[in-house]
Amino acid sequence: MSGLTHIGPSGEAHMVDVSEKAETTRIAMAEGAVKMAPSTLRLIIEGNAKKGDVIGTARLAGIMAAKRTADLIPLCHPLMLSKVSVDIVEDAALPGLKVCATVKLTGKTGVEMEALTAVSVACLTIYDMAKAADKMMEITGIRVIEKQGGKSGDFRHPEAG
Repeated sequence: MSGLTHIGPSGEAHMVDVSEKAETTRIAMAEGAVKMAPSTLRLIIEGNAKKGDVIGTARLAGIMAAKRTADLIPLCHPLMLSKVSVDIVEDAALPGLKVCATVKLTGKTGVEMEALTAVSVACLTIYDMAKAADKMMEITGIRVIEKQGGKSGDFRHPEAG
């Protein structure tokens, strides 16, 4: 288990000590999607969902979730984020909505978990707000597509668009 940073020599979980790490600018982008019936997508895009503005509410939920990642995911450091953006766009080919989150800070640890949490909660909010119209929706493809900064260097998912 030597490759796992949150697991000690005896297998116990622990929070990584980042106190000796240099502060650098760190950025992470994650994406995901909610597949749905074309009629459900149309309902959301036209602003006719019974629960209100699905896209606006999901965007706000994703931003709030990124800021609360340390409260949700054990062993994550509480971070002072300098930027969180959540973009939600229609994708007729799915059909559904694509969600992309970008998170940034200057600090000692990365923000991949914050970006993933933002996307996950935004997708869950879309599902929650539209489930009365479409119980067959599917949340899919949640992944980190890019990260910058830190000791391990930059990463870009080979399938990222």
